[in-house]
Amino acid sequence: MAMEVSTPARLSPRHLGVVLVTASAILWSSAGYFTRAVPLDIAALLFWRGAFGAATSFAFILALEGRNTWRHFKAMGWVGLAFCLVSSIGMACFVASLRLTSVAHVSIIYATVPFVTAGLAWLVMRERASRIVILASLFALLGVMVTVAGGSGQGSLVGDTLAMAMTVLVAIFVVLCRRFPEVPLVPAACLSALVPALVCLPLASSWPGSGFEVGMLIAFGVSNMGLALVCFTIGAKFIPAAQTALIGALETPLAPLWVWLAFGEAPGTAALVGGGVVMLAVIGSMIWESRKAA
Repeated sequence: MAMEVSTPARLSPRHLGVVLVTASAILWSSAGYFTRAVPLDIAALLFWRGAFGAATSFAFILALEGRNTWRHFKAMGWVGLAFCLVSSIGMACFVASLRLTSVAHVSIIYATVPFVTAGLAWLVMRERASRIVILASLFALLGVMVTVAGGSGQGSLVGDTLAMAMTVLVAIFVVLCRRFPEVPLVPAACLSALVPALVCLPLASSWPGSGFEVGMLIAFGVSNMGLALVCFTIGAKFIPAAQTALIGALETPLAPLWVWLAFGEAPGTAALVGGGVVMLAVIGSMIWESRKAA
């Protein structure tokens, strides 16, 4: 039984999908801000992020389903377990790739996710990406390349391979949401937040030392993991897989923006130009697809 999601009368399922996936990209882009604001090691951050994210997802399910909550966890079946597995391994690949290769390499490789997703969606569902989405994806890729061109650092074969694995796993993640709209994947999102948290717990070497840090960790988990995953798993059911991946590219230009506003670290010219190209590509494709649908 799929989780019912009511939509406002004037908001079509497609528009709702665009709104929710955009919200998830904005929420995920805050990761850089929170990791800078709370001085804990990466394992501790991932533990608290996952723990509070899982709690948020579970509270969402409990509020909607009440006594039927356990049924929804059972109803997710093998699709939900695959979703959880893909998400957990993808996160591990992401963290490891950042440690083993340059951020620039990870960003460029990840920017190919709309194309990988489009190809996988065609193979699995024969879902063709529109020309405007493919064109916008090309511009988004160009924008990411411009953004990282101002940086430095060499990559490594192992790190780059892990970044590519993460990209493929994200594509699978998106296609699963699109291919099985009847499966309640919010419970799977809850588990996919909890599993990495439990894995990271034994590795954590630092703990929050003040009420402010605890509050920031709660905000980190609730927004960047819990709400983001809920918005994504629901929204991705309503729009084409390639468009979902393209909208996710908004995370790239927004991430340095929050750090700039919070800590005064102004991005360089390349980051501003490249980020502007990405945002124009994504927003332009949204407007074009909206008019086409209307």
